[in-house]
Amino acid sequence: MDLKKLRDNSDAQADYMMEEITTIIKTCGKRLPGSDGEKNAVDYMAKTLDKYCDEVKIEPFELHPATFFYWIHIMVTIVLMAMVSYFFIPLLSIILVGVAMLLMLLQFVLYLEIVDFMFPKKTSHNLTAIKRPKGEVKRRILFNGHPDVAHEWTMSYLISGDAFVAHFVISMIGIAALVGISIASIVVQGGVKPAVADEGLPMIMGLVCLIFVPFWIAMYRMWNTSVIVDGANDNLTGCYMGIAVLKALHDEGIELENTEVGVLISGSEEAGLRGARAWAKRHGSNGDYKDVETLIYAYDTLREGKFLCVNKKDLNSTVNADKHASELFYNAAKSIDITCSYGSVPLGATDSAAFNKGGYQAVGITALDHKLRNYYHTRYDTYDNMDKQCLSDCYKVTIKTLEDFDDGK
Repeated sequence: MDLKKLRDNSDAQADYMMEEITTIIKTCGKRLPGSDGEKNAVDYMAKTLDKYCDEVKIEPFELHPATFFYWIHIMVTIVLMAMVSYFFIPLLSIILVGVAMLLMLLQFVLYLEIVDFMFPKKTSHNLTAIKRPKGEVKRRILFNGHPDVAHEWTMSYLISGDAFVAHFVISMIGIAALVGISIASIVVQGGVKPAVADEGLPMIMGLVCLIFVPFWIAMYRMWNTSVIVDGANDNLTGCYMGIAVLKALHDEGIELENTEVGVLISGSEEAGLRGARAWAKRHGSNGDYKDVETLIYAYDTLREGKFLCVNKKDLNSTVNADKHASELFYNAAKSIDITCSYGSVPLGATDSAAFNKGGYQAVGITALDHKLRNYYHTRYDTYDNMDKQCLSDCYKVTIKTLEDFDDGK
């Protein structure tokens, strides 16, 4: 079906998205994972989607939202213990660092729930809204976004996103250095003698390594719990991309013949993709949404159009996106002369990773510079700091993607 008429109205849809995002920020409250504000936003979107869809369903799930960042406190504490241990038992220092790095690998790199049980439990919510076609369902496309927000990243606000990344990298270099000098101390001393027993090279190496301690201690304050960001760009823009598509289809009275279209709002993405994981687990175990080819487009932070990107790798570049979903969006952008590129999520993740790991066909779509700007996870991510042109362009590509998918491409 030719949906060019919808693309031609992209500026109006961008205005609609910005107006709705402003309303949510002003009326729903702060939207931390598992909070009343997050639930208020989900309820608001559900009421909106109910006008455009045949089925709207809200599903609760439990999680431990504080875990995703407070595991860093556990890791840093272990590393500081390892630094002290170096001067007395270098071998213990190596063991402690190994434990800390294993925690980081499992809890952050792979987003597993290793220490979640140590933190309070809360309830978050997913929302699935479906518009059925006129005839038999032969294919399905779901547009995804997450409504929750994060605490402010201290270094990003005070200095820059580059400073945030540099702080993390320097801290990791320091941890690697600690392992290196621990091994060197054992080799130099011919055993596991305390470094303090030798006033030569082992002691000097330990004293030099102390320069990393302030960086490790600063990791306790990587985020500011007194400031909850508004999350206009990250990620109400992602939520409203799909909602705008369903609104446009409804307003124009367009009924697709065999393509089912839906919006999937996944809660608590900022707590480690917990909502997307819960959705994939719940529905995947029942075979839901697997009767026909189903593509999921996970939009996240649509702020800078020149960086519109199809992320072929996600979750710290460890999870591959679906090839068909990726190519369909990329080719749609090229066909209407919208700037778009292939890329990856080098640090962190989008909900696409959880959907793909859960057995669904998904891809993450972002529009931000990975040299993080000052609006990313800071108090500057506000309703008056959005990019209408970016939203308009991404909406055009989304409509073209739907059109091509409906045509069987």
